[in-house]
Amino acid sequence: MSKLTKTDVLHIAKLAKLELTNKEIDKFTSQLSSIVEFVGELSKVDTKDVEPTSQSTGLEDVYRADEVKGEISLTQEEAISGTDETYNGYFKVKAILEGRTDK
Repeated sequence: MSKLTKTDVLHIAKLAKLELTNKEIDKFTSQLSSIVEFVGELSKVDTKDVEPTSQSTGLEDVYRADEVKGEISLTQEEAISGTDETYNGYFKVKAILEGRTDK
């Protein structure tokens, strides 16, 4: 694999929204080229008989069915009964996003 150029490093820095000094550009050009070269070594590995996989641990996500347990749940009225600050049956809170003026 070819070495990275300063232009490549500047492009990567731009994508990462980084401002680099000339010294950093020289340093990272060398370092990133070494990394790309090292990763390029993987193309030499014979994977002809290796079955593709999306994960290698064999673990699976375990889910349980959602069940409403009425005896330990509050009704909407019970939930909002402790405040006078409600709107259409929901808690009324201050807006947390800037620029919102509708609430």
